[in-house]
Amino acid sequence: MPNLLASEPSAYLKSAAHQPVHWHPWSDRAFARARDEDKPILLDIGAVWCHWCHVMDGESYDDSAVAELLNRDFVCIKVDRDERPDVDTRYQRAVQALTGQGGWPLTAFLTPEGEVFFGGTYFPPEDNPYGRPGFISVLRQVAGLYRQQRDKVAESAKAIRRHVTESLDEAKGGAITPAILDGAAADMARLFDIRYGGFGTAPKFPHPAGVAFLLARWHDTREDWMREVVEKTLTAMARGGIRDHVGGGFHRYAVDERWIVPHFEKMAYDNSELLHAYLDGYAALGIPLFKEVAQGIVNWVVEVLSDTDRGVFYTSQDADVQFGDDGDYWTWTLEELRDALPERTFHVARRVFDVDEHGEMHHNPKKNVLWWKQDPAGDDEWPLLKQALAGLKAARDRRKTPYVDTTPYLNWNAMMASAFLHAGAVLDRPECNQLALRVLERIWSEAWDEGRGMGHVIGRAEPRGLLEDHVHAPAAFLDAYEATGDDAWLTRAITMMHYCGRTYWDEANGGFYDLPRGQNGGTAYLATPAKPVQDAPTPSANGVAAVTLARLWALTDDPEWRRLLDRQLATFGGAAPRLSLYGATLLRAVDWAVNPVTRVEVSGARGPGPACDMHLLALQAYRPRKVVLRKTADQAASTVCVGTTCSLPVATPAALGELLK
Repeated sequence: MPNLLASEPSAYLKSAAHQPVHWHPWSDRAFARARDEDKPILLDIGAVWCHWCHVMDGESYDDSAVAELLNRDFVCIKVDRDERPDVDTRYQRAVQALTGQGGWPLTAFLTPEGEVFFGGTYFPPEDNPYGRPGFISVLRQVAGLYRQQRDKVAESAKAIRRHVTESLDEAKGGAITPAILDGAAADMARLFDIRYGGFGTAPKFPHPAGVAFLLARWHDTREDWMREVVEKTLTAMARGGIRDHVGGGFHRYAVDERWIVPHFEKMAYDNSELLHAYLDGYAALGIPLFKEVAQGIVNWVVEVLSDTDRGVFYTSQDADVQFGDDGDYWTWTLEELRDALPERTFHVARRVFDVDEHGEMHHNPKKNVLWWKQDPAGDDEWPLLKQALAGLKAARDRRKTPYVDTTPYLNWNAMMASAFLHAGAVLDRPECNQLALRVLERIWSEAWDEGRGMGHVIGRAEPRGLLEDHVHAPAAFLDAYEATGDDAWLTRAITMMHYCGRTYWDEANGGFYDLPRGQNGGTAYLATPAKPVQDAPTPSANGVAAVTLARLWALTDDPEWRRLLDRQLATFGGAAPRLSLYGATLLRAVDWAVNPVTRVEVSGARGPGPACDMHLLALQAYRPRKVVLRKTADQAASTVCVGTTCSLPVATPAALGELLK
């Protein structure tokens, strides 16, 4: 039979269309074939940006001998985790139950009913001396197990299903008190890497939601250690190789604790959340480096990860240009650096970015990751460094660039639009607002259907029905409402949150399901209800929903939104202390619920003038739990309310600035 992936819209599936494996996309047809032929299923879940997915493709799935085994003994299904996060979430839990870890590529072996009985992540093609079995060995063992020990397969599948069912419901009731915030901050302090910044050890991931949470706590408490955690973490990432010093933006994570050597893929969701973090860091702390980093993220997104004419943000940029190069596009040999730059700028760049004959990349020891080891030696070298970076960008632009996935996923478009509205204010770049609003208009006009909800990809009918699309969109609509004062955005946000209540809300027990409530269709685990609240890897849908409910209450004074917020938080109140760093979005909602909200109202004529200036100042100012309302009136005036205490009206930006301090 032929490989069935060529006609799929997913870039990841299309990239495997040439393989000799008889791949199916996720479909009832694939499961029906497995039942008819009584074969186990090989499920491969990955993404077009995933380095190790490309490695396993090149080593195993492109190999005719491996394909022969797979085509004879298995029905093979390939899934794009960006297209189907609902499938990925469930099968990640299953493999984690087996091995203690997940990730991509996810390699799972299923019964024809879709139950996992064995799995892992990346498998090398051959057995290696460190005990990791080769993929061919695994395939033979699994096929033999399925044929000869069906009772053992059934027993394993049953145990894993029980774990998946339990773990997918992350709701745990509990009282909401300020002590939750204190306990979570203390837990994050214990995870903080005091030497290199960030949380935990290698591999080291950015945790922008955790940084945002601690910055808000510092603003309220003025405890020095909280500021130190935020400042050291943001500074260390900004100086590390995880940041693309040449082109702007951040790679997905660092393989070392010092932030030097990254996994080079660059993701929309990471950069949207990091953009928020650096904008907040600059607005709150006034550190120029943080503004520079935010500008770099915006510039990279505009240049590489968006279509400003059509009004969409793209998904990702690959780590590699081709199989086996391991980040060669992003790294430099000493000779490449010398060829790209004049003599004086070469020496400055070499010292600042620690470029030497021997670099950090194992596959090619001459390749160097650019990381900021030391500042230029004097004032005269700073302009030379700026020239060097421009020269390196020009040289890198002549290289073949890694693939950019142009699929406009709705949740990530909403997240980036939110970040760009934030950037438009803090960086005073109106073009950011224009692009963000164009994207959000497309989301509303092309993806929203009043009867069927949001599609997952702008401009495509399927897939649809994912909670995360339905909460990230109204969150961004509220940002648009605050940025423009246009009531239509508030109305749209309210419309969507009412839809979420009708479609995803669990009235009996509280919380939102990740798929429409009572959905009995779907294969295997897809029929299992899930209430996700962990931030993994994007902000959790239930956490975002809670923050959105809090903002709606603050913006409208409608007590129904507060009632829903309290119910939502009570549903997950017992999980919040346990999740700590991994539940930072939910903790932000707890913060909104237990601490006073700042409400800034600006009235006055539209267009240039004091009201416009005060509106921009209100949007730029850092305060946790802040909402901004823009009203039209004859006279310019602003009021600031903190909790139930309100100021007298002021009429100038200077006076408003004093109030906000």
